[in-house]
Amino acid sequence: QVHVVESGGGLVQAGGSLTLSCAASGRIDWPYSMGWFRQAPGKEREFVAAISWDVNSTKYRDSVKGRFTISRDGARNTVRLRMNSLEPEATAVYFCAVGAIPDVPRFSYNYAYWGQGTQVTVSS
Repeated sequence: QVHVVESGGGLVQAGGSLTLSCAASGRIDWPYSMGWFRQAPGKEREFVAAISWDVNSTKYRDSVKGRFTISRDGARNTVRLRMNSLEPEATAVYFCAVGAIPDVPRFSYNYAYWGQGTQVTVSS
């Protein structure tokens, strides 16, 4: 059984910063990427960022480039998302996911396991 658990969400003012963390536990028998998605009320889940198994590749949605940074620890089962200069439009539930491939997929069907999500609220 694989568990994916996010933490670090909360309330922050516009322009502020927040760091989300995610830990995957359990047996995963392939080299996996890890990614972040988000879902705002009434909207579809959207890709935010991903990092490859070898940490050499990252991918971001255009609207967060230069403000968000995804990183992965040496054990490779923990990923963080540093979010700077947050805007109210970033308000959403943020989900962490374990990729089914080692590269940096942006589509949800390329992810095998998902966390329950953590709420991020950015006030104006």
